[in-house]
Amino acid sequence: MSDQNRKQTALGDVAARQLAIATRTVPQMPTITPRWLTHLMSWIPVESGIYRVNKVKDANSVEVDCSSRDERTLPQTFVDYIENPREYMLSAVNTVLDVHTRVSDLYSRPYNQISEQLRLIIETVKERQESELINNKEYGLLHSIAASQRIKTRTGAPTPDDMDELITKVWKEPGFFLLHPLTVAAFGRECTRRGVPPPTVSLFGSQFITWRGIPLIPSDKVPIENGKSKILLLRTGESRQGVVGLYQPNLPGEQTPGLSVRFMGINDRAIASYLVSLYCSLAVLVDDAIAVLDDVEIGKYHEYK
Repeated sequence: MSDQNRKQTALGDVAARQLAIATRTVPQMPTITPRWLTHLMSWIPVESGIYRVNKVKDANSVEVDCSSRDERTLPQTFVDYIENPREYMLSAVNTVLDVHTRVSDLYSRPYNQISEQLRLIIETVKERQESELINNKEYGLLHSIAASQRIKTRTGAPTPDDMDELITKVWKEPGFFLLHPLTVAAFGRECTRRGVPPPTVSLFGSQFITWRGIPLIPSDKVPIENGKSKILLLRTGESRQGVVGLYQPNLPGEQTPGLSVRFMGINDRAIASYLVSLYCSLAVLVDDAIAVLDDVEIGKYHEYK
């Protein structure tokens, strides 16, 4: 029998695969990111959904004395508070997942359809949470920066000198820089060009470049407009008078802090519905807890589309 005939009578790959069991993955979604910001943020439970930031009215009015031991007159003073402190309300990110019972009954092996749908929905909700923490017009980081805490680049590109000036704005225990991944690359190029390549540090099992020992944390939620972006520097924690994240604890159906999944029932079309809710906000306790470097050039915008 010729080689050609033998090839024609042998079982082919396509037919043979019909008897094979394919190893399947869970659904992959490219929009999922590490969301380092939510990991690094200090989170405060807000039982009533309201977080009031009380502040001192005028710290310079508090008088103390350091006179000699013979001095008999001591200053009398007190610390006054502002009468209308700002209150932060928790913001909600909601969506409803619909799954036909026929789909969940028949097609849940090897992966449970409802579990996988909820996993992807929750990932999307958490991505939106990080975006809101940065960009929300009421409480987001970019809209919570005092005018005195804003600076601009000297040359356009992010330089070590710019980063040093940011540190002067948040010099009390600075925690981390927050910037777009493309801005991280632009800063790395400037450091290399100047012959001062930044060292790296390991956090959460990943490597981050640092400046003056402070890690540069990337987030694709930091906006880029016309080839320009921003670099933020934060101090976090309530005890350090920094930036704090806020969440609602002890929610019914709580999956992670501030996030719950609740079954809403099955309608007359046999569709099961699940409400996914996340409640969060953010507060800057004092002005010097955050600063921003504006107008950071990372190149022409069309190059990064």
